[in-house]
Amino acid sequence: MAAMQGNPQLWHFKRCAVIVAHPDDETLWTGGTILLHPDSKWHIITLCRAGDDDRAPKFARALEALGASGAMGDLDDGPEQNPLKTNDVQQTILDLLPCDRFDLVLTHGRWGEYKYHRRHEEVAHAVMALRESGRLLTPELRLFAYEDKGGKTLPRAVRDADSFLELPQNIWQKKYEIITKIYGFTDTSFEATTTPKQEAFWVFRDTSKTNLV
Repeated sequence: MAAMQGNPQLWHFKRCAVIVAHPDDETLWTGGTILLHPDSKWHIITLCRAGDDDRAPKFARALEALGASGAMGDLDDGPEQNPLKTNDVQQTILDLLPCDRFDLVLTHGRWGEYKYHRRHEEVAHAVMALRESGRLLTPELRLFAYEDKGGKTLPRAVRDADSFLELPQNIWQKKYEIITKIYGFTDTSFEATTTPKQEAFWVFRDTSKTNLV
């Protein structure tokens, strides 16, 4: 198992990118990791909801609370969840990022975090493809590692993932407040009741791509 990223002596990432489908995904699945490392330069992009008059300003406030910069795309996120064109997803990611080189990139798991959200999976596969093709350069890629047992439980961090982190109570509280006070989800909502107290990741390293930034 990879070392827990909560230990500051083991955290060496200076420039980090978080690539998600929706505003609030960044907080739910990796908000604690971001908050634990305020000295890193975080850039967060969400591929959907730039045209959402409710969610877009909340994302801006969440970025401020997380100490991050960021940008939003406006890919289709309708209830039908029609498949997006692969090239559109990849190009949107490249357009929203400020550069193509990061010490660390974090994004959705290949099968998402719960059953079933097509956009989460599309983003994960697009990020992996961009890295494989050399269009997005990073020595370390981390995919969110969560499971909900096929929809039978709330999403929870996978304990035997490559990296597993128990959030300090004060960090989890800040994360929870972003979900409830900034994004405005009620205490009984899926988002609020899900807000994980642990964060986990599948880790992919390429030691030939060190010192890229």
